[in-house]
Amino acid sequence: MSKSDISLENHNSFLGDFKQLTKFGLSLSVVFSAIAGYLLAVDHINYITVTLLGIGGYLMVGASNAFNQIIEKDIDKLMKRTQNRPLPTGRYNITTAMTIAVSFTLLGLGILYTINEKTALFGAVSIFLYTCAYTPLKGVTPLAVFIGAFPGAIPFMLGWVAATNQFGIEAGILFMIQFFWQFPHFWAIGWLGHDEYLKAGYNLLPMGKRDKKAVIQIIIYSIMLLFASIIPVLGKTGSLYIYPITAAIIFLCGCVILFYAIQLYKDLTKNTAKKLMLASVFYITAIQIIYIIDKFLH
Repeated sequence: MSKSDISLENHNSFLGDFKQLTKFGLSLSVVFSAIAGYLLAVDHINYITVTLLGIGGYLMVGASNAFNQIIEKDIDKLMKRTQNRPLPTGRYNITTAMTIAVSFTLLGLGILYTINEKTALFGAVSIFLYTCAYTPLKGVTPLAVFIGAFPGAIPFMLGWVAATNQFGIEAGILFMIQFFWQFPHFWAIGWLGHDEYLKAGYNLLPMGKRDKKAVIQIIIYSIMLLFASIIPVLGKTGSLYIYPITAAIIFLCGCVILFYAIQLYKDLTKNTAKKLMLASVFYITAIQIIYIIDKFLH
């Protein structure tokens, strides 16, 4: 192997680890949510703002993920799904990871501040809650999922705030939708990885174990999500409004999550939990696209 091949391999390895540290795929999904929120708020798209929101949003989430992995470096060694991350394997050291995390934080919040102060504020709140509240509480109480739902719910409404410099009822509804969505999504993940999480000292299920009581909580939050998602059809949420046909489509999408939640109650299997998790991913992506289509049909 030539020196150039070795150099390229090392570069690709570093880049792959960088993407893993910042959870590139997850970060992009968050950017998608933020841009969706922005598009719902505007009549004319400012592409400079969209670009700043996308870059700032990615840096914000990337920083949160990097801080998370720094804090959980030793715990990640205990679980199969995390033991090959850059820090547990030693491919990255703490200094490298911390440099990335701090740089992303400062640069990301600086970029969001150029949009407006409120956008930067919510970005800072998101990083703080995820890093300083959710992450340390994961090993203490299942309520950590509730705490983690707050930073997790910020992206959709962050786009609205970036567009309007206002946090009103419209942004509140977008926040509420993504807030309620967190529970069926992350409890499905918690169900799938329950045994692995226990090895690391985490118990993320609402009742502490895989049983019907836990699934009842999933069903309750799925119903709350379903109704929160169609509230704008009532015409009581400021400038955020959806047509009745749109509400019906969103309601049917929500019924898919509810269907798998009820199936999980019946069979308590990992296979159904996986279907529920995938249905939740489909749902949050689909309704954001549906909301945008509805907006531009007005």
